[in-house]
Amino acid sequence: MDNQYIKAKQEHIYLEKKSATFQQWIGGICFTFMIAMLGYLLTTLPGFDHVGQLASAIVIAVLYRQFFGYPELLRSGIGFSSKRLLRFAIILYGLKLNISTVLQDGLGLLIRDIGVIIFAILLTVWLARVFKADKHISLLLGIGTGVCGAAAIAAVAPIIKTKDEDTAIAVGIIALVGTIFAIAYTILRPFLPISDIEYGIWAGISLHEIAHVVLAAAPGGQDALAIGLLAKLGRVFLLVPLCFILMYIIKRKNSGVKSADTKVEFPWFLIGFIIMSIIGSYVLDVSIPVSDKFLNGISIVTTGCLTAAMVGLGLNVSLRDLRTKALKPLIAMSITSICLSILAYFIS
Repeated sequence: MDNQYIKAKQEHIYLEKKSATFQQWIGGICFTFMIAMLGYLLTTLPGFDHVGQLASAIVIAVLYRQFFGYPELLRSGIGFSSKRLLRFAIILYGLKLNISTVLQDGLGLLIRDIGVIIFAILLTVWLARVFKADKHISLLLGIGTGVCGAAAIAAVAPIIKTKDEDTAIAVGIIALVGTIFAIAYTILRPFLPISDIEYGIWAGISLHEIAHVVLAAAPGGQDALAIGLLAKLGRVFLLVPLCFILMYIIKRKNSGVKSADTKVEFPWFLIGFIIMSIIGSYVLDVSIPVSDKFLNGISIVTTGCLTAAMVGLGLNVSLRDLRTKALKPLIAMSITSICLSILAYFIS
């Protein structure tokens, strides 16, 4: 009888712990979405609408960490958001890429996109060495500048094994600098001796995020916006081959070194990204008609998951580390962005 009582008591304690763990996991996920919603609400205020939801949410998360500390009880759920939800968002992000359009109408732009990506990465990495900046943050910023901002950083970070706080710092910097450049483009547009199409190409092959391209190209009219987005989609298209190239380089670099830290995991979420791109390009609206409302809903879910993931990353950022680690990569990336804008202007 005593043994049965002890066994029942132990099972009860185990179930209570398991229930508490599940509640903490759910609570952590909800916590990241709550801050993500605050980030969205912040973008409704004048000025913050240009900053963007991702950057706004990261700022709130970083400030929360500094004033209230890291919510340890919710760590499992926050970790789920920063890793699993991040990969899920990248997979959904594939729907934004229309492969057919890029291959049919954007081959000329694609060649320029390749040059832009190589230029941005190599120059940022070289400047990081000159300034003795953090190499991981600088590499993420070079890739984000050359490809597609936060999405590229999020996709590459697991491959090169960067810390969560470094990823969050890079995303915050790319959002800030990209927003400044997008606004600068709109100010300069009336004074530039180029057509609306050329202006759209310039924005599409040089600005950081898709949102930045929209912000900058929209004042040029529908033609400028359409060609700008096409140029930007070419850079998104190149994200997948870039990730596999990075995997190859890292494997060669670590060849002969057997360690868990040097093992390169296959980024399975990129396969999901490719599949969703194929579905969005060749299935939806071709074999399966869908409404704009459905696609907008998917876009909202994608942005929500990506923002929640950024919150999870932002909660790992220490402002003391931010001051010591972010300044030099920020300078390197800013110089790269200026040089890239000048180069893109002459090849647009």
